[in-house]
Amino acid sequence: MNRYETVAAQYIAAWNETDAGARAALIEKHWADGATYTDPLAAIEGRDAIAAAIGAVQGQFAGLVFSLGGAVDGHHDVVRFTWHLGPAGEEPIVIGFDVAELDAEDRITAVHGFLDKVPAGV
Repeated sequence: MNRYETVAAQYIAAWNETDAGARAALIEKHWADGATYTDPLAAIEGRDAIAAAIGAVQGQFAGLVFSLGGAVDGHHDVVRFTWHLGPAGEEPIVIGFDVAELDAEDRITAVHGFLDKVPAGV
C-alpha cells in the first residue's frame, strides 16, 4: 500500500468508527491540529469539530458503511479518492469525491469534499 492509499484507508476508518472515543483517537493520530473539512454541507475546523461532524453523519446514516469507491491517486502532499456510503456490499446511497492535503508526517491538514450522489432531502 502506498502512502496515499494508507491515508485514504485511515480516513475511511475514521468515518466508519462508531465509538466516539476510538474515533477521536483516530482523528488525533491521523489529522493535524487545526485541520479543516469543507464540503457542500459543512465548513469546519479542528479535530473536535471533525469528530462531531462524523458522529452526526453516522447518526443520520446509521448502519451504513463508508468504503473506497476506486483507486486512490496522489502527488506531492495531496491525495484524492472517491468514496461510497451504503449498506455493506450493496449499491451506495451516497457517493463523494475528496481531496486531502497532507503535512510532512502524512497527517491530514485539509479535506475538500464533493458530493456526487446524494439522496433527496439531504
